[in-house]
Amino acid sequence: MSLSTAVQSADSRYAWTRLALTLALMTIGSSGMYVVSVVLPAVQAEFGVARADASLPYTMLMVGFGLGGILMGRLADRHGVIVPLLIGATGLAAGFVGAGLSGNVWWFAIAHGLGIGLLGSSATFAPLVADTSLWFVRRRGIAVAICASGNYLAGAVWPPIVQHFVETVGWRQTYIGLGLFCLVTMPLLAMWMRPRPPAAVAATAKPHTGSPSDRPFGLSIAGAQGLLCVAGLACCVAMSMPQVHIVAYCGDLGYGAARGAEMLSLMLGFGILSRLISGAICDRIGGLRTLLLGSVLQGVALLLFLPFDSLVSLYLISALFGLFQGGIVPSYAIIVREYFPPAEAGARVGTVLMFTLLGMALGGWMSGKVFDLTGSYQAAFVNGIGWNLLNLAIVLLLMWRVRSTRLQPA
Repeated sequence: MSLSTAVQSADSRYAWTRLALTLALMTIGSSGMYVVSVVLPAVQAEFGVARADASLPYTMLMVGFGLGGILMGRLADRHGVIVPLLIGATGLAAGFVGAGLSGNVWWFAIAHGLGIGLLGSSATFAPLVADTSLWFVRRRGIAVAICASGNYLAGAVWPPIVQHFVETVGWRQTYIGLGLFCLVTMPLLAMWMRPRPPAAVAATAKPHTGSPSDRPFGLSIAGAQGLLCVAGLACCVAMSMPQVHIVAYCGDLGYGAARGAEMLSLMLGFGILSRLISGAICDRIGGLRTLLLGSVLQGVALLLFLPFDSLVSLYLISALFGLFQGGIVPSYAIIVREYFPPAEAGARVGTVLMFTLLGMALGGWMSGKVFDLTGSYQAAFVNGIGWNLLNLAIVLLLMWRVRSTRLQPA
């Protein structure tokens, strides 16, 4: 087999090499999602704002992240994934440096929303997930799971590193250093991503675990898409509570921000394992059942935060939370590939992922607002449980529709 043929083949050695590069790019590009959580207490103290206002940069970042995913996905469809990756490197550099130089929380939030979110991190999530799905056929589920794990690998790697530099040189210098790091490393990695996905795979790809339909779940395409979007929003509002506020929560309990950063790293490290396991499960039982499993287990983990707040129990629950919920978001991509027309998969995956990111944005702000109103994170955890129940109800409805309309994937 010639090199050009090998490069253009799905499931080839190049496809796996490309997946490794994708994992590295997503790990770097997703850094902003977790850096802001670590610096939240320091930023709140320096700017003298309420917890909800200090949570606003994360909210704007996630909104920009979600909206930017649609723009970057279209650019990738037209010009290849390298174009959004180069834009993303520039956006992250500008966003991190701009945030580090900001004089108030509003400019800090704008830098996160426009630079880090809209033009930066968005280039390294939905476009890379879609690109990965086009390079694999036999192992698409596990490949997408590995790709999506980069988002959580960032959560395992960056919090302790950022916490170290915040304590030694300050949060501003840490942000500027991150911006320069992204500007140097991402373009170098992106240069290896020039080949386009195999045309034959893009044209003929069919989900190997299901049969797409013009009426997914026995509903109109718009109705089915809408339910998946609401489900994605609800599960990620619940998911964001521990991820965004665990550092501040530990500070309020007297354990210190460093312990909270360790818990966040532990949570997202187990999330990597969860995504890999869920990818393998997805290939066996399908995306919808995998989503149901993740939703139930995430609700259980959130419940455990209510009665237990000792240091040891919080470490344990953080690990369980990561292990339980890590596979939820990739399940949506597999569900779309199973139940929706293949020609529309890219746009619909991007739309559903956008709503999951909007859910993270809304949940991050909402949890801070609930804390400001009640003076406690207990009510915020209850709020997250309520949103998780909404997600669970939608998943059960879709499963009932599948059974009643006999659209169960083969």
